[in-house]
Amino acid sequence: MSQDNQPRTANKLPAIDAKDPRQIILAGVEAAGGRIAMASSFSIEDVVVIDLLHQVAPQVRIFAIDTGRLNEETYQIAESVRARYGLAIDWYFPQREAVERLEREKGLFSFRESLENRHECCRIRKVEPLGRALADLAGWVVGLRREQSVTRAALQPLEIDQAHGGIVKISPLADWSEGQVWEYAEQHALPINRLHRMGYPSIGCAPCTRAIESGEELRAGRWWWENPEHKECGLHR
Repeated sequence: MSQDNQPRTANKLPAIDAKDPRQIILAGVEAAGGRIAMASSFSIEDVVVIDLLHQVAPQVRIFAIDTGRLNEETYQIAESVRARYGLAIDWYFPQREAVERLEREKGLFSFRESLENRHECCRIRKVEPLGRALADLAGWVVGLRREQSVTRAALQPLEIDQAHGGIVKISPLADWSEGQVWEYAEQHALPINRLHRMGYPSIGCAPCTRAIESGEELRAGRWWWENPEHKECGLHR
């Protein structure tokens, strides 16, 4: 990260109203004091945040990671969002050599064989591209919510992301419920991934995502063969 983009507040962040996502965004932008971008998977949460950014911080750019194994529906929503807001989405891809080596040596579904193998696949397809996307940024915006899983229960609207060089991490919807997200999306006629209406509250790579059953937690369909406490890919440590 360049000197000009160092966050102003390495140890202290401003007090904010966690229920007001616009205030969270503005406070995060001010705290970062440099270039900010949003990481989007084009989930319903991410599209809500993009709409909010368009209102109060249109200078924040949007980037996405194409793992090579996304659902077609994800690409469709990305295009709808791009057209609606006139965005130039910055797409990041895994390193070709690393993907080729992984598939040549371990096949196409090694991620289902062990937690170690799954982490390896996520590291190659997601974590490494994210590192490049966050380089030279002072902060990043995400669509995470505490309610989504046990791994996100301690999420704060503004955090210092030590795993990514101490930049500011902004989660405008940290305190929102699923109901609030859907209410906002429908009131504003936002484009919604049709998989969400087919029982997929959380959508990742196609081979690693299924619809959830009644009564299951929201991220039960992600890496469904693993324990809940393991269900992160390394993007949010």
